[in-house]
Amino acid sequence: MNQTTSKKIQYDWVDGVRTVRTVEVPKKKKTDELKKQLKQIKTVWAEIADEIKADVKATRQRDPAAKSDAEVLLLYSGVHALAAYRVAHRMHQNGHAFAARALSQTARFITGIEIHPAAKIGRGLLIDHGMGVVIGETAEIGDNCTLYQGVTLGGTGKDVGKRHPTLGNNVMVGAGAKVLGPFTIGDNTKIAANAVVLVEIPENCTAVGIPAKVVKREGIRVDDDLDQIHVPDPVAQQIRRLEEKLASLEAELADVKKNKEKKK
Repeated sequence: MNQTTSKKIQYDWVDGVRTVRTVEVPKKKKTDELKKQLKQIKTVWAEIADEIKADVKATRQRDPAAKSDAEVLLLYSGVHALAAYRVAHRMHQNGHAFAARALSQTARFITGIEIHPAAKIGRGLLIDHGMGVVIGETAEIGDNCTLYQGVTLGGTGKDVGKRHPTLGNNVMVGAGAKVLGPFTIGDNTKIAANAVVLVEIPENCTAVGIPAKVVKREGIRVDDDLDQIHVPDPVAQQIRRLEEKLASLEAELADVKKNKEKKK
């Protein structure tokens, strides 16, 4: 017997008499398959660890409050949500959709950040503070992007298939901004806080407002009237127009009264 075979007892019947004999059978190649699976698992975990290192590095570089890698890794909810996503995304890719979704919802319960495991996220994403961030199923995020608290990368409810936005590389989305629809935000673009983006934004732009409009492109202001700080109050403007109209009517009424008095 060699290492590829093993002994097995076999019973036979010869002329009505049962006989016992030992035969050699080939061993099953379970060991090789197990080694192959372990190697694949090791490779996947190495990839996940590398991506998490990139996320920690991005946080250290872009968050002045971060004092050490240990602090970021242990105490930052954005990093925790991304770490859970990295694992859940691999599970989803391997056909374990329910388990992946369960992991993402657990991470949402703990961190307040909801990332669908089917979303595609590049390296070096910073989710700063992060509470209330939502990243939809078909959303795609490039490398070295930044999302602040309250950001939604969602759909409008009118589309099927690809229904969430695609962010290029080095995109910054401000606190409370909503990017809704299956369009692209170009590389190096900045979305201002509380903006609502409903259409595609080119690269190297700054967009503000509801709905969002481009105010800068390639560093050059394209609209001097938009101001995120001194935003006009539409209610106050309407009241002012009514006051002006009322003053005009009062003046006309005063003229009518004067004319009547002269006639008398």
